[in-house]
Amino acid sequence: QVQLVESGGGLVQPGGSLRLSCVASGRTFSGVTMGWFRQAPGKEREFVAATSWSGGTTYYADSVKGRVTISRDNAKNTVYLQIYSLMPEDTAIYYCAADKSGSYYIPANYRYWGQGTQVTVSS
Repeated sequence: QVQLVESGGGLVQPGGSLRLSCVASGRTFSGVTMGWFRQAPGKEREFVAATSWSGGTTYYADSVKGRVTISRDNAKNTVYLQIYSLMPEDTAIYYCAADKSGSYYIPANYRYWGQGTQVTVSS
């Protein structure tokens, strides 16, 4: 059974930073694209970042470009999302996704999802 487990969320003050982690189990994900999405209350799930299997190609949403870094460690079956200069509008549940077919920014194109980790940015 494939499982993705996110961690690292929490309450952060504006301007702070967080590193989210997503550990995959049940199969190796060294050959698939992995991504991060987020969903704020009352809003649709939106793309944040994605990385190719090698980590050599990364994609970022315009809304977070320059403040977010995605990386992965295939030996640990783990993908990371480092977020800097957090703003209140970054408040959302952040989801890890894996094994896409098609465009990297469309949630429905990913086969596996984690349960999400809450990020709250507030003073």
